[in-house]
Amino acid sequence: MAQSPARERKVIITCAVTGAIHTPSMSPYLPVTPEEIASAAIDAAEAGAAIVHLHARNPETGKPDQSPEAFGRFLSRIKQRTGAVVNLTTGGAPYMTVEERVRPAATFKPEVASLNMGSMNFGLFPMLARFKEFRHPWEREHLESSRDLIFRNTFQDIEFVLRTLGDAGTRFEFECYDVGHLYNLQHFLQRGLVKPPLFVQTVFGILGGIGPHPEDVMHMKRTADRLFGDHYRWSVLGAGRNQLAIAAEAAAMGGNVRVGLEDSLWIGPGKLARSSAEQVRAARQIIEGLGLGIATPDEARQILSLKGADRVNF
Repeated sequence: MAQSPARERKVIITCAVTGAIHTPSMSPYLPVTPEEIASAAIDAAEAGAAIVHLHARNPETGKPDQSPEAFGRFLSRIKQRTGAVVNLTTGGAPYMTVEERVRPAATFKPEVASLNMGSMNFGLFPMLARFKEFRHPWEREHLESSRDLIFRNTFQDIEFVLRTLGDAGTRFEFECYDVGHLYNLQHFLQRGLVKPPLFVQTVFGILGGIGPHPEDVMHMKRTADRLFGDHYRWSVLGAGRNQLAIAAEAAAMGGNVRVGLEDSLWIGPGKLARSSAEQVRAARQIIEGLGLGIATPDEARQILSLKGADRVNF
C-alpha cells in the first residue's frame, strides 16, 4: 500500500541552543562555555534535530560574543560528533553592527546562516518582571536597554550579508518577525539576490514583532504562500511559552519547527527545560503523534538544497 502524503513528509527540527536573548542568571541550564554549547548541540542532534543554530558566549560572563574565535572553540567538536547541519547566526545580538555580526559566518562558511529580514523594536525588558537577581552587571543592562533599541537590519545591511556569504554557497534561514519582513524577502527574490528554495523562519511572540495568536501564524503562512508559492520551505519559532503550541500548529499545517533554549527556557508552565534536547524530544513527540516523520540531517540538506558539510570551513 502506498504511503499517504502526510506520512511521506519529513519535518525539519532546528534547535537553537543558546542565543543572545536569555542571560545566565535566568536558567542554570543555559549553555555558556564552549564545552556546554558543543554538548548541547550534540545532544540536540541525537534527540532528532537536523539543524543546530549556534551563537557563542563569553565563558566567564555569558555575554554574547560574535568573534570568530569564540565560535571556533566548538564548531569542529560539533562537526566531529554529529552529522547535523550547522547554522551560524548573523543576528548576533541586537546592539551589534552588521559587520560584526557576519564575521563568524564569513570565516567558517557554514551550510546555513540566519538572516533577519527587517529592522524592528526588540523588547526584552518585560523579562525584568520575572527575573530580579542577576550575577553579572551586563544582564540587567541588556534587558533594560531594549526599551530604546532598534535592531537594525536595513536593506543595505541585508544585501551586505547576502553578498558577503553568497559566494561561499551558504544558504539562509530567513528570520521573519512580521509580515513586512516577508515582503522584504520577496524584494530580494525579485532582484535575484536570493534563490529558491527559501527557508523561511516565521517568528512569533517577540515584543516588537507579530504576536503568537493562531491567527497570526495563519496570516504569516497565507502571506508566504501567496508571495513564494512552491519556492519556499516554512518553519516556525514560538518565543517563550508559545514554543510548543506554535510548533504543533505549524507541523499540522505542513511546516517545520524550531525549538531550543535560545527561544524558550521552558518545557512546561513554570518548569525550566533542563536542556534544548528536552525540547527537541517534546517537539518530536508532537510531530510523530501527528503521523509525520522527522527529517535526518541529510534529508534536510536535500529539502533545503544545501551544499554539504564537506564544503564548510571548519
